[in-house]
Amino acid sequence: MKAILKYYGPAILWALFILIICSVNLGSAGDSPLFFEGFDKLTHTGLFFTLTVLYCNGAIRQQKPVTFSYKQAFITMLAGIFFGGLIEILQWEFFKWRSSDWNDFFCDALGACMGIFGVMLTVSAIGNEKK
Repeated sequence: MKAILKYYGPAILWALFILIICSVNLGSAGDSPLFFEGFDKLTHTGLFFTLTVLYCNGAIRQQKPVTFSYKQAFITMLAGIFFGGLIEILQWEFFKWRSSDWNDFFCDALGACMGIFGVMLTVSAIGNEKK
């Protein structure tokens, strides 16, 4: 348990942050002129990009030697997409003050895919540099 918290602690905290921020009642704050159209979608993408990168960081740091396989990447991407779907289901069923949206789910999945792409690209670049 201690090893999980050591490596995956930031990802777990970020997932809890996403859960809280997606469940809180924002009231009229979402209608503020400070936010442009599409700000919500950009936020969903960024939140899940960050979650995926933090989770991958934990997975990579936990292993000796440092590797990150396509199988791990695929499972991590599916976990991020599943978590995004879970958030949308919670908003649809339980958090009635929040709206569930397919576009939000798409942006969650897009953020997870972008995070995996960034991590795989970085791991590949680091691996090629050492050769």
